[in-house]
Amino acid sequence: MKWDLRRTARYYYLRFKRLQGSPASLAMGSAIGAAVAITPTLPLHTIIIVSLTLLLRVSTVAAIIAGTIVSNPLTFAPQYYLAWKIGNFFLPGRLNWERIQQVLEQLRGQGLLDSLHTLSHLSMDAIMVMMTGGMILAIPTGLFTYFFSYWFFTNLRLKRQQKHLLNHRSR
Repeated sequence: MKWDLRRTARYYYLRFKRLQGSPASLAMGSAIGAAVAITPTLPLHTIIIVSLTLLLRVSTVAAIIAGTIVSNPLTFAPQYYLAWKIGNFFLPGRLNWERIQQVLEQLRGQGLLDSLHTLSHLSMDAIMVMMTGGMILAIPTGLFTYFFSYWFFTNLRLKRQQKHLLNHRSR
């Protein structure tokens, strides 16, 4: 079966478009999902997203969809690379490229539990570098996602109200 980017994009667009709730709740959920998804916490994304959205009482479904759009097999490598570069800029010399290559070699072909075990042996410096870079990436990602999705859901609601008024008047 051939994968089609346009079809996948349309699928997520329609899923997003059909979400119910206030624009603020949907936008905040989307922002949380995108912000968490860009951090290097991959095995924990869903747990963190669901916990935060339930705690803040915003749309969990919007958060999961936004998180999936931001963090997927096409975006993993650039996200982790950017997190490393940004983290290394703020915490220089703590995680070099040679150490990253060693870990990547060890991760090749491992299952989830073995991968987590390998990653647990990274030094605290490496974790600090990656998390610093990820958190710095999360701020603009979350802000952009909030404002864009708020605009999207507000306009969608206005269009629905106008359509409802037109249908109601024509009766």
